[in-house]
Formats: sequence, C-alpha cells, structure tokens
Amino acid sequence: MVFSSPHSGRDYPREFLRASVLDDSSIRSSEDAFVDELFAAATEFGAPLLAARTPRAYVDLNRSADELDPALVEGVRRSSHNPRITSGLGVIPRVVSNGRAIYRGKMPLTEARRRIDACWRPYHAALQALLDVTNRSFGEVVLIDCHSMPHEAVDCIARAGAKRPDVVIGDRFGASADAAIVDRVEEAFAAAGLHVIRNAPFAGAYVTQHYGRPSRRQHAIQIEIDRSIYMNEQMIRPNANFEPFKRLIRSVVCDLTEIGRRKDVPLAAE
Repeated sequence: MVFSSPHSGRDYPREFLRASVLDDSSIRSSEDAFVDELFAAATEFGAPLLAARTPRAYVDLNRSADELDPALVEGVRRSSHNPRITSGLGVIPRVVSNGRAIYRGKMPLTEARRRIDACWRPYHAALQALLDVTNRSFGEVVLIDCHSMPHEAVDCIARAGAKRPDVVIGDRFGASADAAIVDRVEEAFAAAGLHVIRNAPFAGAYVTQHYGRPSRRQHAIQIEIDRSIYMNEQMIRPNANFEPFKRLIRSVVCDLTEIGRRKDVPLAAE
C-alpha cells in the first residue's frame, strides 16, 4: 500500500499571496485541509504517505502538467475541450472553490512552467518511485489517493430522504484498480460505520488515471471524504469531531494495510 495526499499542502509562497486578489482564508478554500493528518497513521502500519506541501491553488498536483489554462497563462493555445481547464481548474488553477478568481490578470508561460518544474515534477517523481519500490518488493502495489470534498459536493446526486455519502470511492468505473481490491477498500470504510458510494460525483482525476494500471499490478483508488465530518469548512479549522474521526480513520488505514496479507483477499494475479 502507498498513500498520497496531493491537495493538503499549505505552504503558501508570499509572492503568490501578494499576487492574489483573495484573502488568506479564501485562498485556502480548495485545499484538502488536514487530510494528511487524518491518514498519517499509514506510516505506523508500514505504508508510506506522500503528502504535498505545495498548495492546490498554487499548483494542482492532481492534474496533468500540460493542462494549462489559456484564460490564465499567456501564450497557451486553446486545444480540445477539457472541462477542468474550462472551469479554471487546470494544473495552475485560475479559481478556487465557487469559481472565485485567484488573480487579476494573466501570468507568463515562464512562471507556469517554473511552478511545474519546481513543484509538480518532484512530487510525481517521488510518487512513482514509491510505487516502483513497493511493486518490486511485494509484486503488487495499491495507491490510495486521499482527498476531501465540500459537504455540498454530493447535492447533485443526493436523493430526498436518502442518507448522504460520507465517502466517495473513485476507480474510474473499474479502469484504475482490480474490482476485488476496490471491494475490500469499500468494506474497510463501511465497517467503520461510514456510508460509501462509488464514482459519483468523483471517479478519480489525473493521479488515479495516470497511476492506475491493473495490468501492471499497479492499482490506484481515489478517496473523497466529506469535510464537514471533521472540520469547520468556513473557518478551515478542525471541529470537535476531529480527533474521534482521526481515530476512526486510523482503524480504516490499519484495515487497508492488511489488503493482500490475508489469504481470503486475493490480489489481482491470484
């Protein structure tokens, strides 16, 4: 098992904050705050956790390096329709949550490339290295890509009177991980009392798509957790349930790290 948290970074460069039209709180609204803390127990159970320091608003590590937004970056040509770029959520985001603009105008292509070289490439080099060494050591590797979602994110699929999901598991509709492994991941969260659904409204973005290669014994599964369970979304602070929920996630992580160790949970090649 390898765990990653690409959107929990909170080291905001001063020059970036000065260039933004947003205040210090608004700029953090698209951050997966505290997700790295929730999953920190992975290392206790022998699994690595790669947690970003780079904030999502500065460089989005869950995007392809070529997803540059022509509405933000000078000299970028418009290409085929990409809904992430169109909405302002390319590799260098133009907006944060609720479509709020980060900048007053455009930035030079040289600045976008500098950020990608300084932040994006080292993160993905480190992630691939972890996956490679784990795969060589165990013959198979499962990447758990950890995220959080705003409470209202599932409004579009929530039915009246139905229980809202606490967790959304994304496996790109079966393309990024073996079905038996995804079932086992879902069972781990459900056993902890969390309501789980799959692939709606989040099926997995770049990390899941790029690293999910079941035919190569490399699986990738995205996890989205409702932020309101453990934090005040407006204040971006842990709420009173944070520590109990962190303990609950610790038990889930313990369960996840057992995948493949038990004979009754076969991995893809068995």
